[in-house]
Amino acid sequence: MRIDRRTLIGSALAMTLASRANAQEWGKPTPAATSVDRPDWPPPEHFPLWPNGAPGTPDTLPVPHNTMNGPAGDRQLWLYGVPEAFVAVYRPKTPNGHGLMSIPGGGYGFLSVQNEGMDIARYYTQRGYTVFVLIYRLPGEGWAQRWDVPLQDAQRAMRLIRARASTWGIDPETLGIVGFSAGGHLGASLATLYDTKVYEPVDADDERSARPAFAGLCYPVIDLSIDKSHSSQNLLGPNPPADAVARYDTSRQVTAKTPPLFLVQALDDPLVNPDNSLAMLASAREAKVPVEAHFFEEGGHGFGIEHLAEGLPANLWPELFALWMAKHGGGAATPA
Repeated sequence: MRIDRRTLIGSALAMTLASRANAQEWGKPTPAATSVDRPDWPPPEHFPLWPNGAPGTPDTLPVPHNTMNGPAGDRQLWLYGVPEAFVAVYRPKTPNGHGLMSIPGGGYGFLSVQNEGMDIARYYTQRGYTVFVLIYRLPGEGWAQRWDVPLQDAQRAMRLIRARASTWGIDPETLGIVGFSAGGHLGASLATLYDTKVYEPVDADDERSARPAFAGLCYPVIDLSIDKSHSSQNLLGPNPPADAVARYDTSRQVTAKTPPLFLVQALDDPLVNPDNSLAMLASAREAKVPVEAHFFEEGGHGFGIEHLAEGLPANLWPELFALWMAKHGGGAATPA
């Protein structure tokens, strides 16, 4: 997945920047993309975020067309065309009373939902966490004020999960997040801009806090001004307003109220410059926000849970994160 994501992500994200006649042109699957290795998606338990339509809904909604990507035996589901934001729910056999929201990446041009959602859910439900995978709208699919669209969905998801916490038997106060790549940027945006008004309240649930109890950020895009992965173009679009550009340089938004942060990145990442994580680390230290950072010599980009070579120290990051969650209010993980 590492190698294939590096090679495929460029073409996939370039597609999002090119002009198209309509949304159906996006990500047309090859015959191999319809093979039997496609996982069941979405899971039986999931819920929408916007009961009466999302903010900035276009006249023509995006058309879902998901693809399988990667070599035989290691293919991964990517989502294109997200007409409705929703949260997929994965329950553990032995709950520990705590929730974790996973935010997949994909350069804001697609969602790497298997590698950075379903796999994350499998790992952490085995350790007692109820895992919520956020399927957020993709900014370039016609939504108004595209730069705010992912944060709208992330804030709303946190508020709805907290409002329904008793449904899953979790503590709403300890709900944390983990985000990957562009999903790491969205996680950093949520951790620093959780109370920034980016949509009009829908119901009483929007009175709840969207602040995560903690935030794990894995090979994250942090500052759009130094991003070379196309996430910034896909989020902001052409000629964005200056205030939107400044808002989403997330290391500059860190304050003493930012929740504890956990950073993971490989120094050989070819897609997201490690300077992103270093900038967030520096800002957290300056603001005296609790922060832990793990920089690994090898790992590349997009390694998630499953896609690291055996023997690499970076393989330890999921367990390190579980130990860190327990330290920062996420509860003790039930042994796998």
